[in-house]
Amino acid sequence: MRIVDEHGEPMVGADVEVEQIRHAFGFGCTAFELRPDEPDACTSLWLDLFTMATLPFYWRWFEPAPGAPDTERLRRLAGFLHARGVTLKGHPLLWHTLAPSWLLDLDAQDVERAITTRITREASDFAGLIDQWDAINETVILPTFEAEDNAVTRLARARGRMHVIRLAFETARAANPHARLVLNDFDLSSAFEDVIEECLDAGIDIGAIGLQTHMHQGFRGEEQITEVIERFSRFGLPIQLTETTLVSGDLMPSHIVDLNDHVVESWPTTPEGEDRQADELVRHYRTVLARPAVESLTYWGLGDAGAWLGAPAGLVRADGSPKPGYHALKQLIRDEWWMGRHVLRTDDDGAVAVRGFAGDYEIGVAGQRSQISIPRGGGSVELTRPAPSRP
Repeated sequence: MRIVDEHGEPMVGADVEVEQIRHAFGFGCTAFELRPDEPDACTSLWLDLFTMATLPFYWRWFEPAPGAPDTERLRRLAGFLHARGVTLKGHPLLWHTLAPSWLLDLDAQDVERAITTRITREASDFAGLIDQWDAINETVILPTFEAEDNAVTRLARARGRMHVIRLAFETARAANPHARLVLNDFDLSSAFEDVIEECLDAGIDIGAIGLQTHMHQGFRGEEQITEVIERFSRFGLPIQLTETTLVSGDLMPSHIVDLNDHVVESWPTTPEGEDRQADELVRHYRTVLARPAVESLTYWGLGDAGAWLGAPAGLVRADGSPKPGYHALKQLIRDEWWMGRHVLRTDDDGAVAVRGFAGDYEIGVAGQRSQISIPRGGGSVELTRPAPSRP
């Protein structure tokens, strides 16, 4: 960074205050349980750690009856977080699971019309607040999904998977041309690579690839996480780790294929499990952040209360107290990976070298303050100190 005066001359020996104010990398979490009308301790813990929120737009719950969407409640939550500088993402615009049961009474043409109406409404109504969406969720299994009868799978069988994917992406793009649209899946095998290839060949504009990493059966390990990310990096698209969980209690048995099949009466967190979770969280986040293709990592649930599958996968216990994993992540993200206030001095060319994590920084020179963004990979910037005001 080079500092010059109003005449373009280098400011030699000037003190420059540099302080990070935001990460470029998205440290995310679901915000399903946050209460914007009555912010509580859970909300404070969330805001102290995360900068990116995933909000729930599961169609069956969002619009339980035709034409009666839960727009205002989600708008309040989105507005609350947006006002605090949180980047927002909607999840998902289309998914075979949790599709409304009232769709089953419609024929294929009316189902497609209902999907178009739903996607257009949400992408339009929330534009400017939510400009990033999981456009369609879990397409690998879409045509063969048999856990429950649903109209989205029926449509995919009748008109083809690619037709449904295109419908979701192109409808969302038309409703909000500025939106980033993510293709998200739990299937990290070559089958998902094949779907991505087919989408790109069909000209579908994918903004990012979403990879789910629910690890209820144990941490996958640095080597496997790196291999998965590198394999999907070949498409040259940004990668998001969209759904990450690590449990702090007993692990789910390894023979379980569909995680939803593991149903237990009680699944408590344990001191030993919490220590293991904290260690694995740090290892996982270090591994992910080191991969240049990855732009964000979203943890799937702040607290154990309401956690997916009833697992003790939160960073906060059911009683609201933070686990060791919460503190470990906070130390990593807000301390080790954060540049606090530094005072640097310019050299004979008016330059200072700033080394920190990509993101936004506040710069202070001779009483004048400004902001700059340091991109991933670094760069250079020249700041001009304005002339002192005359009396």
